[in-house]
Amino acid sequence: MGRAFVYVVLGGGVAAGYAALEFTKKGVPPGELCIISDEPFAPYERPALSKGYLLPEGKAPARLPAFHTCVGANEERLTPKWYKEHGIELVLGTRVKSADVKRKTLLTATGETISYKILIIATGARALKLEEFGVSGSDAENVCYLRDLADANRLVNVMQSCAGGNAVVIGGGYIGMECAASLVINKINVTMVFPEAHCMARLFTPKIATYYENYYVSKGVKFIKGTVLSSFDIDSSGKVTAVNLRDGSRLPADVVVVGIGIRPNTGLFEGQLTLEKVGIKVNGQMQTTNNSVYAVGDVAAFPVKLFGETRRLEHVDSARKSARHAVAAILSPDKADDFDYLPFFYSRVFTLSWQFYGDNTGEAVHFGDYSGNTIGAYWINKGQLVGSFLEGGTKEEYEAIAKATRLKPAVEDLAELERQGLEFALTISKKPPILPPADQTATTLVLDKPLYAWHATAGVIVAASVAAFAYWYGRRRRRW
Repeated sequence: MGRAFVYVVLGGGVAAGYAALEFTKKGVPPGELCIISDEPFAPYERPALSKGYLLPEGKAPARLPAFHTCVGANEERLTPKWYKEHGIELVLGTRVKSADVKRKTLLTATGETISYKILIIATGARALKLEEFGVSGSDAENVCYLRDLADANRLVNVMQSCAGGNAVVIGGGYIGMECAASLVINKINVTMVFPEAHCMARLFTPKIATYYENYYVSKGVKFIKGTVLSSFDIDSSGKVTAVNLRDGSRLPADVVVVGIGIRPNTGLFEGQLTLEKVGIKVNGQMQTTNNSVYAVGDVAAFPVKLFGETRRLEHVDSARKSARHAVAAILSPDKADDFDYLPFFYSRVFTLSWQFYGDNTGEAVHFGDYSGNTIGAYWINKGQLVGSFLEGGTKEEYEAIAKATRLKPAVEDLAELERQGLEFALTISKKPPILPPADQTATTLVLDKPLYAWHATAGVIVAASVAAFAYWYGRRRRRW
């Protein structure tokens, strides 16, 4: 028993939805595209799970079908009906247990074989479990992770049962910070525990982190840093009642939320495709080492042209744009340039909203009033701006720091950059683009004098030479 398709997307997350929309925009006929997902839902905007989905009933929490893709980018909302109308086969609630890239087949857990001509791997990542760090207890009914809709429903049910109670959030990254904010909004007391010196340690500087931690403290959140979970106290009904930390602390708990990182889902392709950065290595077309297979989203390790190195990026923006680029490369390989992506991360918690572009390497230069509403930072590496962060900006200001980061302007005086602050990005972003010589990448190079007259003269000389040669060659052929 089996089915065959021209294009198969393996995975039903954000990237799958954006790939589907791109396929239809480019005119792929009905019946040629299939999406396989182990979730029983059509692709949806995953960021909603840690934001709108966790709001209390009085604040109109987000629910499907409201956040099916591609509403996150202000595009069409792709409901199950939309897929049916466009002749796209949704194979939902189905786990693929093996893949054979040489034979171009996938085998599902039900024994069905699905073959393809082109495969897009959009398997995303899974949440790391406590057991992988030597701690048992993930199966307790009030221990929650947050990766898919089933996780979100479980967390909502637990929160509703313990309003006014105590929550312990394990981890100080994206999930930890966003879930902590949602728990507070649900009137639950929150303690955050993580081993690093400050929250969002992979991205934030200590100064930026302090700004957010102080805001969270003002909302009642407590922080315990520099230690980790060692064990749970569990009652006879299977519920966690307390969290024990390695530093000897014991925290009462009615709900535990675990956000300790993710791991890309590469298992089906290990030994068949080249892996890099814990993900599947692809080129600038998102094509793997097998020319019939592409990879996008969290699972793809792709070359970031701006920095000249391979990266694997865990964020929804990368998932959306890499999926679209892969489809464009598949359908028009001769027209598609290499993926030229500016790394982008954002978050919204409470009334706060920040955006980051580029890379956080080199020296950080902070600007803004860190006791106020708008703060920011630049990262300068080898004399060039490589990263920008802004909290509380306007649409124009966010666009300005994005454009400035992509331009990578030279920066010599860090004190002057700090003094200018946001104005630096606003000024840089309004300058007309300067095309550097082919062997240069800096955006600060300028030509003192226009070369248009020289170009015109050279063009006339070349044209005259070609005409003279053509005349001589024609007369010679006639003599033959």
